[in-house]
Amino acid sequence: MTGLDRAIARLLPVVPRPVVRRLSSPYIAGPSLEDAVRVVRRLNSEGKLATIDVLGEEVAREAEAGAITAAYHGVLERIEREGLEANVSVKLTGLGLELDEGLCRRNLEALVSDAAGRGNFVRIDMEDSRATDATLRVYRELQAAGHANLGVVLQAYLRRTLADTPGLANVRVCKGIYVEPVGIAFHDPDEVRGSFLATLDALLNEGAYVGIATHDEQLIRRALDRISARGLARDEVEFQMLLGVRAARGDELVRAGHRLRVYVPFGTHWYEYSIRRLQENPKIAGYVAADTLRRLVRR
Repeated sequence: MTGLDRAIARLLPVVPRPVVRRLSSPYIAGPSLEDAVRVVRRLNSEGKLATIDVLGEEVAREAEAGAITAAYHGVLERIEREGLEANVSVKLTGLGLELDEGLCRRNLEALVSDAAGRGNFVRIDMEDSRATDATLRVYRELQAAGHANLGVVLQAYLRRTLADTPGLANVRVCKGIYVEPVGIAFHDPDEVRGSFLATLDALLNEGAYVGIATHDEQLIRRALDRISARGLARDEVEFQMLLGVRAARGDELVRAGHRLRVYVPFGTHWYEYSIRRLQENPKIAGYVAADTLRRLVRR
């Protein structure tokens, strides 16, 4: 993370909304479900899978959690109706975790049951470290209750992550984007990579289905080595990437016969999502700025 990255992140709140919209447009489908459906259709035509995320800000009332839950039911219905190769990713804070864990669990279980009836799947996104224990607890409770169409996320930069792997059946492994204190998170890039690979090995040893979520070429290559060495079939593991990030590398993985799932966020809270995500990880702000500059130079 450089001083320039931090400077870009600090300046974001004073950047005009139209400029932020242009900066974020490659990485967000748009404000509506129609936008997400359009993007997923294109991804499917390219041989890629998708996971759809409904953007939402902090939930302060039960009705707001209910509205986000209802929006996800709508997404599941639309995926089935359109025959899309996609599932959904949910944030438990959006379903009411900070209001009442029981409310959140009921909202999530309703979504998981709806998805199961449609032959679909729900992934619980991982948020900052304050939510880690509750997120894993809710996941394990529903897993124990027989909900097999449910997965969770582990963030490799947390020091606790390797110890969280036992018993998890379906996991997305990512580096992690939230800014956390050094006492609970690795800050050195090589340490984060080492934790990522150790977590991946532990999950594969347990027979878990793993979504390898990274744009880091070192990690992609080392994950490919593991897939080859273990003789894993196409339906035993997948790669995952963010919409608009390293799409050409994603195309290469698809051509090589690997499953690739692309994270597709949409919603009217695109501005809040963009500002928050870029400020949570200033390194991403620098990446987006550099990527935008490359686009302008090409034009």
